[in-house]
Amino acid sequence: MMRHSIAPSRPSCSASLRTAALVFAISSTIGNYRAEAQSAANVLVITNRSSAASETVSRAYIARRGISQANVCGIVTPETESISRGAYENDIEAPIWRCIAAAGAQDRILYIVLTKGVPLRISGTGGRAGTNASVDSELTLLYRRGTGQVAPIAGFVPNPYFAGVAPIASLKPFSHQAHDIYLVTRLDGYTVQDALGLIDKAAAAVSEGRFVLDERSALVDSGGDRWLRRAAERLRAQGVGERVVLDESAQMLTKQTSVLGYYSWGSNDSAIRTRHLEMTFVPGALAGMFVSTDGRTFKEPPPTWTPSDDAKNGVFGGSHQSLMADLIREGVTGASGHVDEPFLDATIRPDILFPAYVSGRNLAESYYAAMPYLSWQTIIVGDPLCAPFPHKPLDGRDVDSGLDEGTGLPALFSRRRLEHVTASLNRAAAIAYVRAEGRKLRKDEAGAREALEAAVAAEPHFTMVRLELATMDDRDQQFDRAIGQYRAILAYSPNDAAALNNLAYDLSVHAGKADEALPLAERACAIVKDNPLFLDTLAWIQHLLKRDPEAVVTMRRARSGGSQNPELLWHAAVIYAAVNDLPQAAAELNLALKVKPDLAELDEVKRVRQRLTPGK
Repeated sequence: MMRHSIAPSRPSCSASLRTAALVFAISSTIGNYRAEAQSAANVLVITNRSSAASETVSRAYIARRGISQANVCGIVTPETESISRGAYENDIEAPIWRCIAAAGAQDRILYIVLTKGVPLRISGTGGRAGTNASVDSELTLLYRRGTGQVAPIAGFVPNPYFAGVAPIASLKPFSHQAHDIYLVTRLDGYTVQDALGLIDKAAAAVSEGRFVLDERSALVDSGGDRWLRRAAERLRAQGVGERVVLDESAQMLTKQTSVLGYYSWGSNDSAIRTRHLEMTFVPGALAGMFVSTDGRTFKEPPPTWTPSDDAKNGVFGGSHQSLMADLIREGVTGASGHVDEPFLDATIRPDILFPAYVSGRNLAESYYAAMPYLSWQTIIVGDPLCAPFPHKPLDGRDVDSGLDEGTGLPALFSRRRLEHVTASLNRAAAIAYVRAEGRKLRKDEAGAREALEAAVAAEPHFTMVRLELATMDDRDQQFDRAIGQYRAILAYSPNDAAALNNLAYDLSVHAGKADEALPLAERACAIVKDNPLFLDTLAWIQHLLKRDPEAVVTMRRARSGGSQNPELLWHAAVIYAAVNDLPQAAAELNLALKVKPDLAELDEVKRVRQRLTPGK
């Protein structure tokens, strides 16, 4: 019989990093490994095992860039463009973090590359305080959440790598020395061939080509045109002015050749009513548009579809606006887009994007330096390592400076993690606790226990760690040790509801002391009212004491919230059977077995089934 382990939420990472079903292929590279800065060693490739397209694109990219299998992370998620917040957390965010953390690669990984077949959008509410976002933009905060910081879901988060008004010359190569995020791009397009084309063009990128900047035919400049003009000014100051085409007319720029950079208003410009620019893009070309929903889908429209600025006409994929995938089809190597309305101030700034690229920053750095917000609507398509302009790479020590001796975690990550452990802890306890976290993620259970015990030795009132040790003891059927941990907590914190509930359960079920357990369970339920699992513990103890009419009343309260906890459900079946309410008992048992079929092997469940179906 399983016990209820009710513990307070851990501060080790956000709630979004809970245990999830996952498949991953990543090996441990902890030790004396030193990363090659801003190379294949710094890229984590994400493959959706549910998608043949994702598998194909991943294999091609891995082969082209020579990426180690240690840097490949497999996830299992539906091949849909939209995904719920819960599914994102369980199927995407949690397994990716486990891949990174299990390899001790928190600092070494700089770029996460998603592949075609990985969902685009997290469904939620709209508006500036909305909860919807691109999967890509939400994943940028994975490092920050891993250190224990809270990253809000509603609205956007300022991008720490955004260059803002700073001179382009001051833009440094990206690393975790200064920035607690990851740069996330994807390899995608209408078809697998479109996505594969991005890989080939990035590997053959050239620095020669023109920058085509197409202003909007509007009487009022709402801001974007100023950024386009500023882009032209900055590029001229960088010595490539003869390669800048800035169109300030009401006409659409088209049929340009040897284009290395393109930016326009897309369908928000009344002159642009075509999907085909008829331009020749050179390998390495970057592009973007001031369009609200140009990254809403990678499903290909019919040939007859054309974008418009009229929401009543030409709707495809939920909008009438231009699609970034058309730019990919025409031959760009990198592109930005939005899965939903970002508002103009959140769009990629061309006056940063192209000058950053010319200064030697790679594709990912250039786009993210030009991106004001994270946890928002933007997606970046392309190989992050694409960098055709001369640049000086970072020294490997600037990316991965080795392991922290105390925690065993990468040094930069360890420093940040320790900053966000409970402030009241002494340093020895905090270091031991963080060391335990790392060992657990590397599946070193014995090492994790050793570190947790060291944390308790350094701080005897470390309740969270005592609860964790007790949970491990219960799992290993070391019930006396678990009971000792709960008693130790209650000695200094007599109203700790989790310790009261768990001690009551262990005493009644595993120590045969239901009389001693009853007042503990009653106290837990009085402190935390209407918690279904606490009420279930109380009801089960009442049943063990043969006080079944009371147990039924308690169980009804436990079930009033519609809990689907399988242990609670079969407890309910046993309790209802004990008062001869066999129809209700059968209903509860059927639901329990539907939720968790292997409960049928429990002796208690076999006995109640026999009671409900005599003679079978």
